[in-house]
Amino acid sequence: MKKSPAYLPIENYGIIGNMKTIALVSLDGNIDFMCFPDFDSPTIFASLLDQKEGGSFSVTPQFDSFKTKQLYIPGTAVLLTRFFSDDGIVEVTDYMPLEEGDDKKICAIVRKIKTIRGNIDYTINCAPRFDYAKASHQIEKTGKNELTFTAVNDGDTMVRLVADFPLKFKGKDGYAEFNLAQGEEAWVVLESAEKDDARELRNIDYYKNATYQKTVTFWRNWISKSTYKGRWTDLVLRSAITLKLLTSATYGSMVAAPTFSLPESVGNDRNWDYRFTWIRDAAFTMYAFLRLGYWEEASGFLKWIHERSGDDVLNLMYNIDGSPVMEEVVLDNMEGYMGSGPVRIGNAAKDQHQLDIYGELIDTIYLYNKNHSKINYEFWQTVQKHIACVVEDWKKPDHGMWEVRSGKKQFLHTRLMCWVAMDRAIKIAVDRSFPYPEKQWKEVRDAIYVDIYESFWNKKLGAWVQYKGADVVDASVLLMPLVHFITPDEPRWLSTLKVVEEKLSTDVLIYRYDNKGGSDGLEGEEGTFNMCSFWFIEVLAKNKEIDKALESFEKMTGYANHLGLFAEQIGKRGEHLGNFPQAFTHLALISAALELDKQLDRL
Repeated sequence: MKKSPAYLPIENYGIIGNMKTIALVSLDGNIDFMCFPDFDSPTIFASLLDQKEGGSFSVTPQFDSFKTKQLYIPGTAVLLTRFFSDDGIVEVTDYMPLEEGDDKKICAIVRKIKTIRGNIDYTINCAPRFDYAKASHQIEKTGKNELTFTAVNDGDTMVRLVADFPLKFKGKDGYAEFNLAQGEEAWVVLESAEKDDARELRNIDYYKNATYQKTVTFWRNWISKSTYKGRWTDLVLRSAITLKLLTSATYGSMVAAPTFSLPESVGNDRNWDYRFTWIRDAAFTMYAFLRLGYWEEASGFLKWIHERSGDDVLNLMYNIDGSPVMEEVVLDNMEGYMGSGPVRIGNAAKDQHQLDIYGELIDTIYLYNKNHSKINYEFWQTVQKHIACVVEDWKKPDHGMWEVRSGKKQFLHTRLMCWVAMDRAIKIAVDRSFPYPEKQWKEVRDAIYVDIYESFWNKKLGAWVQYKGADVVDASVLLMPLVHFITPDEPRWLSTLKVVEEKLSTDVLIYRYDNKGGSDGLEGEEGTFNMCSFWFIEVLAKNKEIDKALESFEKMTGYANHLGLFAEQIGKRGEHLGNFPQAFTHLALISAALELDKQLDRL
């Protein structure tokens, strides 16, 4: 395994975004990952996956040595990276411009560099690498303070670098050297461009004078809509902003994470592309938005879902625009994070059968209908179409929510979510007096319940197990009381929870399942799964184990990075693993905090 000391820990990054794409900004002030101009576009910066060839955008004060800190402007996605040295202090402000009604075609990164103390020399290096670092490009100096980069194999893929200081280029990269005395500042912007663009290009003065305050105002207006009044405001709202950044302003869909192939285990091949809309992940996210009072995001997603009603069956994942996900392929030109290849784009799980998605989706529709806006009959017909698939297929094995590559099984979580789909659909029909085959649906719902309660119970183990006939547990069983299938004081549930703790937990950290021996069809171990850890905390709260739940929540949130962000998993040394940041983790944090608040308020 090839390793490079130049790779920073995954948790050493913050994010900026504009609901079209996201960039990862390191504690060193480098933009080391960004797909451009959309979430699922090819990368133009990917040094996080190949330090030498992936491309990056750096701002570097010329200190002999320094320490850095990062923080967000409160209530926003505007990121500050601060450099501290005996010779001075530097502040780099990074954001993607946003304003109400902003031109959705504009996609830009704004970087403001300011000397807080001292007289500092700087270097800037902008090294875009188009099409996952596979395409060559040309550089044109289009003005004293302007460079244009154009991909050779695709003349429509262009970016423009503009600044309020002279820009030069050397080889494939743009660069600059300049000095700022104390109190002085400089601005540099990387923006999308189009060949033969007829619009009036925005100059650097526009970005300097018109974008910062509008972007701050946009985020503060959005965060003010939250109904959360609980005890963990900073954590919950940072998670909400993160989920908002993962949501497409254009389509209403959302990505599971903005990155691909960050490893679940360094040196192994558990490297996946998460830049797509999973119905499950998006439905869980909209559920979190609804509970925080963000109705517009949920409405946008349900509109996107309704647009998929013409499909014969609901796919488990889509591109953000609703088109089919590309085939899974390996990028041989990238070494992977710390040598952890293969680097994959696309996702073969797109062709898997995963029935649980109907439960997560219809549960969100149920909450939307109950607490915000009644769905109309046309939308109800789409729900009926989804339920018909559950009625037809609920007994069939599938690949499950964890997308195992070892073959289909009758997974408990799938069966549980089929019950949720039937139960919530019936409740919606009753609430709206919609026509539905009452006898058939209730018979199916009840048959699923009995099947779960009896056929997935392992008397010897004392737990409901991962799949029918198994002798192992799966952390997704934690959802049983959370979806109101079982009461928290049910003896079988209390026994199951005890087994989950014994078999899958390391203190508060929870593995999603035991994958030793390649039980999921993959090599290598993985870290603990953050979403499952927050499920565990929520279950403890429901079980009235408040002191334990509170202590566990504080421990778990202590694994967040310096900005309150989480990747998918936590490794044995407390390091972040997997794609970053992960929607699953942040929505589960929100749900756990809400449950803790509710239980504490009852004391």
